[in-house]
Amino acid sequence: MISYALPLAQYQRKQAEIMKAVTRVFESGNYILGPEVAAFERTFAAYCGTAHGVGVNSGTDALVLALKALDIGEGDEVVTVSHTAIATVSAVLAVGAIPVSVDVEAEFYCLDPGRLSAAITPRTKAIIAVHLYGQSADMDAILAVAKSHGLAVIEDCAQAAGGLYKGKRAGSLGDVGCFSFYPTKNLGAIGDGGMIVTNDVHVAERVRRLRQYGWDEQRVTDKPGLNSRLDEVQAAILNVKLKTLDADNAVRAEIARRYNAAFSDLSVTVPAVRPDTSHVYHLYVLACDDRGRLKKYLADRQVLAGVHYPVPVHRHGGYDKRVLIPDIGLPVTEKLSERILTLPLYPELTNVQISKVIEAVRSYYV
Repeated sequence: MISYALPLAQYQRKQAEIMKAVTRVFESGNYILGPEVAAFERTFAAYCGTAHGVGVNSGTDALVLALKALDIGEGDEVVTVSHTAIATVSAVLAVGAIPVSVDVEAEFYCLDPGRLSAAITPRTKAIIAVHLYGQSADMDAILAVAKSHGLAVIEDCAQAAGGLYKGKRAGSLGDVGCFSFYPTKNLGAIGDGGMIVTNDVHVAERVRRLRQYGWDEQRVTDKPGLNSRLDEVQAAILNVKLKTLDADNAVRAEIARRYNAAFSDLSVTVPAVRPDTSHVYHLYVLACDDRGRLKKYLADRQVLAGVHYPVPVHRHGGYDKRVLIPDIGLPVTEKLSERILTLPLYPELTNVQISKVIEAVRSYYV
């Protein structure tokens, strides 16, 4: 079976270097917030083009801590999308804030800036822009709206490590960038991990305290925090993988190009790429009118497709009564949830496997 993601393949490709790094950590005796984490925070922040990086336990915690560091909490409203991983909205609820969902763009699947102003109220404190599937949101337009209303902008970069928007890295455009290093991500750990990047020294320092109970260097707190630390082993692994992130993303883009060319004459919609951006194809998501049948057809031919995401966040139990939806609703989001399908795409796919995926999709339609 060819899966839509296979983190084991990346470990096997980099096994010798990863095991060398892990052994170095084991033998050092430094296991929490040591030199590996410090090195990765510096190198990843520099890679993103930001002044500061703070390693945390997960991408979800990165969002939670970013919100806390920006003093967003009980009763505040945060505008984001419902067509996203549930973690985006879960983080808003975790700090006691109220998520407000606006619709996404029909072409690029990211937050539609034209919907923002109507969703902003006196209680709104921030916007979370999700760079979905590896595609950058329309940051110029989002930042313009945010500035006119005095709102903070958090970039959810969980799926966009290495992406570029008009020459700038994802995560460097808003007030805070939040990354996930879940194993399937373009830059994936072998376990959980996350990072906050920012150019604001005060935000960075607050996150450093909040990720460890709120402690300062004397272990004294002025605000309660969490236990959310990126560990030394995962940082060492990520230091290894960061070296080849751009090359790996280039392979992803080439596979996507091959898919696009092969499917251009079929009754499917291939991923669009926003002008002046680089799509890093965390997921290759096409849209079609007969998703269920196509998904089963592919599975019968040993191609495992996924759906990201079959249920918009505002329709999940526990979220359905807590997420505010504008009167116009979320028509694009609702339609997308019924049509999207994720095909296998990761750097270790072989030419034989890529051809098999292409042949399987084409044989369904032709």
